[in-house]
Parts: sequence; C-alpha cells; structure tokens
Amino acid sequence: MNRVPLAERMRPTKLKDVLGQDEIIGNGKILTEIVKKGEPVNLIFWGPPGTGKTTLARILAREFKADFVEISAVTAGKKDVEAVVERAKVNWNLGTRTVLFVDEIHRFNKAQQDAFLPHVESGLITLIGATTENPSFEVISPLLSRSRVVVIKPLSKKDILKVLKSACKKEDIVIESDALDYIAELSGGDARSALGDLELAVSLAPNGITKDVVVEAAGKKLPGYDKKGDNHYDTISAFIKSMRGSDVDAALYYLARMVEAGEDPKFIARRMVIFASEDIGLAGNGALSLATACFQAVERVGMPESGLILAHTVVALSLSKKSRATADAWYKAQDLARKTRGEPVPIWLRNSPTKLMKDLGFGKGQKWESGFHLDKNYLPDSIKNETIFRPEKRPTDGTKA
Repeated sequence: MNRVPLAERMRPTKLKDVLGQDEIIGNGKILTEIVKKGEPVNLIFWGPPGTGKTTLARILAREFKADFVEISAVTAGKKDVEAVVERAKVNWNLGTRTVLFVDEIHRFNKAQQDAFLPHVESGLITLIGATTENPSFEVISPLLSRSRVVVIKPLSKKDILKVLKSACKKEDIVIESDALDYIAELSGGDARSALGDLELAVSLAPNGITKDVVVEAAGKKLPGYDKKGDNHYDTISAFIKSMRGSDVDAALYYLARMVEAGEDPKFIARRMVIFASEDIGLAGNGALSLATACFQAVERVGMPESGLILAHTVVALSLSKKSRATADAWYKAQDLARKTRGEPVPIWLRNSPTKLMKDLGFGKGQKWESGFHLDKNYLPDSIKNETIFRPEKRPTDGTKA
C-alpha cells in the first residue's frame, strides 16, 4: 500500500506539466519569464484551494536551484521564523538562494509579517506566499509592495478530467466515464479534492469504480464557501449585480449557490431589503414592502421552505424596473452634510419659541398650513444652488429582453 496520497504522487514537477494556468504559464507569461531570467522574485499566489499554489512554489524553487523552506502560517510561530532566517544566513554564505514558501500567509498577523520584511528587502529570503484571501486586505502593504501578486484560477472541469485520467492511467485505476465526470463535477476546480475522492473510491471498489461508488465515497459535499472569506463576498456581489442587471437566471443561480453552501437566509433577505430601496426605489414602491415581507417570512418559516420565498422575491426584484434616483440623492445629501455640517440653518427656517427670536426673524413667514411653501432657499446659503434629488424621467425597464 502506497502511503503517499494520490494528490502528492500526481503533483507536477515542471511548469509545462501544470494544467489550467495559461494566463501565467507559457511563452511571454509571468512565471515562465521569471524562470527564463533566473532571478527569483517575491510572489504572492492568490487563489482557491487545490489550484497548484504549493506546486508552483516548489517548481520555481527547483528552477532557481534554491533551498526550499516550506512553513504554514497556521502552525508556525516566532521560533520557526527565526530558524528560517538562520538557515537563510548559512545558505547566503554558501552562495545558495533561500526560497521561503508561506502557506496561508493571511493567517500571519501584522507583527509576524513584519518579521520577514527586512530579510525580504535585503534579498536574504525570496518569499512566496500563498493565500485564499484577498492579499490587499490580508498582507501588509510594505510586503505587498515588494511582491508580485499572481492570481491562480480554479481549474476548469476539462482540466480536472485531464488530471483524473492521467492518475487513472498511471495507477491502473478502472473507472466508468460517468463516475469520472461526477468526480470532476464535485471538485469545484480543486484538483486535490478530486484526486482525494478518486483515491477514496478506489479503496471502496479496487476492481472498478461506478458512479454509485463515487457518491458513497464523496458523500454530500458543499461548495467551497467561507462565510468570512472572499468567496462569500464575491458570491453576494454577483447576486446583487445580477438582480441589478435584471438577469433572473443568474440571480437565481447565485441564490442557489449561497443556500446550498449554508448561507444564513436572513443575510440574503436583508441584502434584498437594501436592494429594493437602493436599486429599485421609486420605480417600484412595492418592492421594499415585498422584500421586508420576505425577511419576516424567512424569519418565521425557516429553511428549507424559505428557499422558495427567497426565490420568489429574487425573481420579482430582478424583473422590476430600476431607479437609483433616491439612492443617488441620499449619498449626495450625506456627502454635502459632511462637508457643510457647520453651515447655519437659514434663520427663517429655525424654531422661534421666544418673542426675542421672533423679533430677530427666526421662523419669519412660516405658517402651519398644509402644502405651505415660501419662495425662498431652504438650503444653507453656501449650497443654495445645489440639486440633490434628480428624478429620472424614465426608470430603467428591468425586464429581460
């Protein structure tokens, strides 16, 4: 029995063997050019799990003939960092480069990341960090400014199938085509996950794998979705923008992804309440009531039935006419208020509870009458010519062509 996991046995050792990263590997592409020049560059690999970040770091270190040191920010501490620095100093004296690979670098706090900075600046260490989170928020600016961020994309289903077929050929695995296709479908672009499922299926049925065996091996897998991670924010962003663009199909699809991943349905409903005012506004005054009713219904009904309530509301909001007149006016009003918060309210608009104040002109001309209006500027003098609310003559028709 081979104790080395299948995913590790199938790990590529050369750039040309890496699948699915055509935008960064190939003639004229960043990683290929770095290898050609032979000069290590500090890199931050940003991408989802199982897309080859560790593999690429190992290949680059091998190409540079460097000492490759790998640590995980989840388990490494200050002593580990100090040990790497001492090892790098020894390598420096021997004329050997040191490539430090930090997996999940976003897990290091600011102080820990600061510890690398002087050694990265001096060239003692070439840093390659890997993160599933947006490095703009998770990696300190000085370190980020000294590194190239390389986006690693999820593998396509086609690429995953290539990986699986290659593994089956190398390991003499007998598997039905629909079973192989199902593993690729479940992977979500994660080659490591796909190979793990394949390996487990082999252990259950060494003489031939069917789709039923894969279903048993994989179990019920939820999509990769961290409620505090980028995928969370990317998905809700796509959901909102799909409704804004009146694409019902896309809006329902992203709703389903969130629900399947276990997202809090109240979070989704809250976002739709905001959307009803921000993006539909005056074009459909019933939208806010519908979205609010949706939130209340979701609270009272619970899942899984609330999925239908959410879907109903998503379709209605997506198909509704859109108007941002109210939202734009509100944001402009806030901006003006911040800039002119010290401007005095016109005297004639002020309260006048005393005789002295009335004599000074406070509230002059005001009457308690329905629809009463004075032909004066109601805004402070410094912004009296500002127009905050601009009604749209023809709100955008939200129906899909």
